[in-house]
Amino acid sequence: MALSKVHTASSTILAKVLHPTTCSFSTYANAYDLLTHTTPSRKTAMVMNQMFTVDLRSQIGSCMSISMMRIGTLIHNIEMNPGQGGKLVRAAGTSAKILKEPKASRHCLIKLPSGKEKLIDSQCRATIRTVSNPEHGAKKLRKAGQSRWLGRRPVVRGVAMNPVDHPHGGGEGRSKSSGSHGRSSRTPWGKPCKSGFKTGPLKKRR
Repeated sequence: MALSKVHTASSTILAKVLHPTTCSFSTYANAYDLLTHTTPSRKTAMVMNQMFTVDLRSQIGSCMSISMMRIGTLIHNIEMNPGQGGKLVRAAGTSAKILKEPKASRHCLIKLPSGKEKLIDSQCRATIRTVSNPEHGAKKLRKAGQSRWLGRRPVVRGVAMNPVDHPHGGGEGRSKSSGSHGRSSRTPWGKPCKSGFKTGPLKKRR
């Protein structure tokens, strides 16, 4: 019984493929006639008409100067100087927003993903809408080896090393001030991390 149903269904599908309906055939024929009997000048006119009717300022992925965009547009890959290339808002899933009318002045006010507002030259170029892959930040690595697949090597704290390996190493307990380097944090090569080297007058303080 089941075998006969399968045979009937397959024969029905085969009949539809071999003998299509006249409606679909006529539709295809009309489309073919429209393409073959259209003159080249008319085809060019149709393409140009579509180009003029499409608003490039609202198309996702369009790259143009900020002065040509509308207020409130979401943009990414923003230049800091005209012709320099994209420098800002390039991370996955990020976007900036135009807060000030670009045509009003030479500089345009843009709100960055961090919340900071920055004035940028209106002649700088940017791309409309957000960067793809917004789930990049929420992705979790399954194991430590997956981090190694991405080229990330392990990070070891300086206080867990020996004095020969790092300026923070050695001492009793977790102390960064061991040795003769004072209390400031230092790089593995001995340079100050935060305060930097003293550049003021070298007179002794009284």
